[in-house]
Amino acid sequence: MHSIKGARAVVTGAGRGIGAALARRLASEGALVAVNDRHRDRAEEVAAEIGGVAVPGDARGPVVPAAREALGGTIDLYCANAGVATTGGADTPDEEWDLAWEVNVLAHVRAARELLPEWLARGQGRFVSVASAASLLTMIGAAPYAVTKHGALAFAEWLSVTYRHRGVHVHAVCPRGVRTQMRSSADTAKGMMLTSTPIGPDEVADAVLKGIADGRFLILPHPEVADHAAARVTDHERWLDDINALQRRQESAGTEQESRTVAEEHS
Repeated sequence: MHSIKGARAVVTGAGRGIGAALARRLASEGALVAVNDRHRDRAEEVAAEIGGVAVPGDARGPVVPAAREALGGTIDLYCANAGVATTGGADTPDEEWDLAWEVNVLAHVRAARELLPEWLARGQGRFVSVASAASLLTMIGAAPYAVTKHGALAFAEWLSVTYRHRGVHVHAVCPRGVRTQMRSSADTAKGMMLTSTPIGPDEVADAVLKGIADGRFLILPHPEVADHAAARVTDHERWLDDINALQRRQESAGTEQESRTVAEEHS
């Protein structure tokens, strides 16, 4: 079943950005949507707008039981969208690494743990993992984000190879630059390996719905990511050299900016 009409859906982190766009798009296709967000006011606002139900709370918590109750006992489609864009490298504190693992990976695992018994019993269910192009490539200056997004993709792949013959459909959404509050507010803008033109959340949502209709596992709102991922696999050494060149250019640009700042402060 690739139709969304009549489905009972959950979208985490749906108070704004990609999550809100997904909630709106699913509702427009006839789904009843449980809008999850850790900010109650955002969840309630989007839910009221689309005729859905608000399920406020941290995506790391018991979202599935709360959403199942709010939706009347069953969930057909689960969008694991909530994420954190943690920057830094090996020196990033353990608590920030832990948060990235909890939200970007383990929240997906916990949701699947709750959903799979029901889905396997009736031979039908759909899990959408909003990963990132970083899951196929990497992200300069953001080790926790890149590593955990690789983990999210790996888990989605595992779900698909393990249960696709039993009616569980899995999709991994891997956009590159998206104009969201997360991207503009975090210090990742200078650290992201984003050579694609940023797109809007609505364009990501459109790509997701098309990917579901087409029955595709890998959904690439930026199609060029496929070529970049292929280059990574076919000539990994060259790919590493190319990304390292971007890293060095970024470091050089940062040094030049620091020098200009120091000069201005002493002028």
